[in-house]
Amino acid sequence: MDEKRCVTVTRKTGETDITIKLNLDGSGKARIQTGIGFFDHMLNSFARHGLFDLEVDVKGDLEVDSHHTIEDTGIVLGQAILEAVGGKKGIRRFGNFILPMDETLVLCALDLSGRPYLQENLVLTVPKVGEFDTEMVHEFFYAVSYSAGMNLHLKMLDGQNNHHIIEAAFKAFAKALDEATSYDERISDVLSTKGSL
Repeated sequence: MDEKRCVTVTRKTGETDITIKLNLDGSGKARIQTGIGFFDHMLNSFARHGLFDLEVDVKGDLEVDSHHTIEDTGIVLGQAILEAVGGKKGIRRFGNFILPMDETLVLCALDLSGRPYLQENLVLTVPKVGEFDTEMVHEFFYAVSYSAGMNLHLKMLDGQNNHHIIEAAFKAFAKALDEATSYDERISDVLSTKGSL
């Protein structure tokens, strides 16, 4: 397929000003500026391990807290994914990956079905990693899944270290999304008995 899957999405509110550039068929290059160091690290990992080219520029109300910045970035990333996959013709649609990171093991499975749903059971035991509020992991993936119209499951199979658990989730998500958005030459249309997604 020669279709170029590069998009730019901008969202500006009274709380955040966000621009994301996403190329699903990239090589893992990233330039991330959210103002939250650990979040930048997670988005860099997402781009690198999914082999997506990703630029993220965020100006958020961090003087309040990290909530709006992280959640709204998830909204815009989900919109970018939805726009980049287009009509979904020829893609695998489903993706899954089990990712080990030291003592941690996280499973991600997703379906680009157009029907949003998040099921997540990551057990996080500290309130923050760096300046990143750990309760925002759920909010981020919820925002991505609903904006992208994606059924997303994240399961912690093992783990103790909160940094490892969160990073494994972002990397597993990247690998599963790379699989789901990849083309299969055997799929000539949309992978659905309905004929559309």
